[in-house]
Amino acid sequence: MSEDLPVSALTAPAAAAELARLAQVIAQHNTAYYQQDAPQISDADYDALVQRNAQIEAAFPDLVRADSPSLRVGARAAAGFGKISHSRPMLSLDNVFSDDEALEFAARVRRFLNLPDDADVRFRAEAKIDGLSCALRFEGGVLVHGATRGDGAVGEAVTANLAAVTGLVHRVPATVPAVAEVRGEVYISKAGFAELNARQAETGGKIFANPRNAAAGSLRQLDPAVSAARPLAFICHGWGEMSSLPGDTQSAVMAAIGGWGFDIGDLALGDASMADCLAFTADLERRRSELPFDIDGVVYKVERLDWQERLGQVARSPRWAVAHKFPAEQAQTRLEAIDIQVGRTGALTPVARLAPVTVGGVVVTNATLHNEDEIARLDVRVGDSVRVQRAGDVIPQLLGVVPGDGPRGPAFRFPDHCPACGSTAVREADEAVRRCTGGLTCPAQRHERLRHFVGRNAFDIEGLGTERLEQFAAAGLIDGPASLFRLDRAALLALPGFKDKSVDKLLAAIDERRQVGLDRFLFGLGIRHVGEVTARDLARAFGSAGAVQAAAQGPDAVNRLTSVPGIGAVVAEALIDFFAEPHNQDTVAALLAQVTPQPLPAVKQTGLSGQTIVFTGALEKFTREAAEAQAEQLGAKTSGSVSAKTSLLVAGPGAGSKLAKAQGLGIRIVDEDGWLALVAAAQAEA
Repeated sequence: MSEDLPVSALTAPAAAAELARLAQVIAQHNTAYYQQDAPQISDADYDALVQRNAQIEAAFPDLVRADSPSLRVGARAAAGFGKISHSRPMLSLDNVFSDDEALEFAARVRRFLNLPDDADVRFRAEAKIDGLSCALRFEGGVLVHGATRGDGAVGEAVTANLAAVTGLVHRVPATVPAVAEVRGEVYISKAGFAELNARQAETGGKIFANPRNAAAGSLRQLDPAVSAARPLAFICHGWGEMSSLPGDTQSAVMAAIGGWGFDIGDLALGDASMADCLAFTADLERRRSELPFDIDGVVYKVERLDWQERLGQVARSPRWAVAHKFPAEQAQTRLEAIDIQVGRTGALTPVARLAPVTVGGVVVTNATLHNEDEIARLDVRVGDSVRVQRAGDVIPQLLGVVPGDGPRGPAFRFPDHCPACGSTAVREADEAVRRCTGGLTCPAQRHERLRHFVGRNAFDIEGLGTERLEQFAAAGLIDGPASLFRLDRAALLALPGFKDKSVDKLLAAIDERRQVGLDRFLFGLGIRHVGEVTARDLARAFGSAGAVQAAAQGPDAVNRLTSVPGIGAVVAEALIDFFAEPHNQDTVAALLAQVTPQPLPAVKQTGLSGQTIVFTGALEKFTREAAEAQAEQLGAKTSGSVSAKTSLLVAGPGAGSKLAKAQGLGIRIVDEDGWLALVAAAQAEA
């Protein structure tokens, strides 16, 4: 799968698929973090997703999506609150994780401003409190509204909920600019967090994982009285729209805001060199456990506001500021068990179950062990005393065993069968992950596999989206792909939201897909490494699902499969593993009792035969999938990237780097009308 490949190994189609996956996954995690105050992955894992998205976009700039995470900040405002549009976007910050990266940030500032390398650029350093960002807008000295950051453009109206928050005022002096927007973090101190959770436990309420979640959940209450009862505080770190500025440096304006009655904190250093900032950061890192609130780093901002204006911003962050994130905090505890979790793609992931320990203000009971190689490298065993670390993580990392802590238990044996369904779990060469081969049969994978099965490039069943699949599964109506074709009309009408017309429309859409191309059938099975192109190669080579299954079984299976052009040893082994699993054999047999895969049309010998064709740009007169299928039917090959082997580039509007590369290589280029003319000529001679 494209998510497992390094960026350097991605083809353009794989990169596009991976960017689509990342956009969806990151959006889901943004919603969990910003709207629901319930993050599902660690900060480090989230940062890794964002960095991978940025790396792929840098390598394939023409594939940047309109919904790219690099163009987004946070998540949309949640339902239940009024919406407030920010007059100036509330941006997020880029991160650095070392002194060298911070020095490079300072060097970038000098380069952008065209300053000498030894120019004395001054910065302001501020402790980065881990809370919920808010903007308070004053007009004529009176608080007009308060809003969360939301997606950076539109936030949630939480004005009433700010009534009892300490560290802010609701009316400012008459000397304040006519329009003044103060921005900062709403947070809960460590002591307040402990008291809040104690009260929650006494009343049977929700126990919060950390102060940041507690602050976000407390402020974003539909009942302002609940917010007022929570120990919320506000600390200012900047401003938005100002009709006039009370200073010409970051520190001068912050001092003025402090004079208006806002808490601007005392953990800041103004008019400082980057060397001074780094020393300030090192000191705060040493003292962070003693501080009254959680901080996860230090923010560096260029002091001169005119330079900030010149530096400007990129899509989601300013060029004049950066967050220097702290490394992880650590603690010691005991490993009580190692459990195996099965992910939606079949990956078996070991999780350490730990005796509860507090790390960075959070009670930790679980830690990721990644894979069986990591367990072997750490040589961790149940009963060991272990070190764990956390840097804002939801699932912290286990670092290693504390030596000399008494006799040790037996080495952990990683399972070779899926704990969720009992299917064989295989590990491919050069991979660290072991995966269940149960596919559509495995309950842990079923939802993701069914979503793939009904998707546009597989069975393409209209009206079967994620929500409906989840609804049908929860009602016990589906347990695999074949059950989709056995859905009962009466059972569907019994579900909330379904009426005669919608049920009839859905059942008709399902019936329409009882006959699909063999390539779609094979792709829909979700066999590892079998993408759309490989599925077409298999369909053309073997002609039926039964023939593909037969080819993947028996002592000579590898030779039979690899004799097909485009099928290598990795794909062959994946097919063999899939069809060797009895659960998968039963799933395919049940599906074939409901659907009839159709052989692909014969490849014609035309003037396009043997040519390699690349489609790029925003195609308007046909879909990319339809064009590629048509090209292959006329004897051509299709590719997602331009190379010296490319025969023809079909360029739609907005074509970018591929068009430029093709022009540089002297490759023939046509537009959509030119391609349609070539198709008509090829069909005429076929």
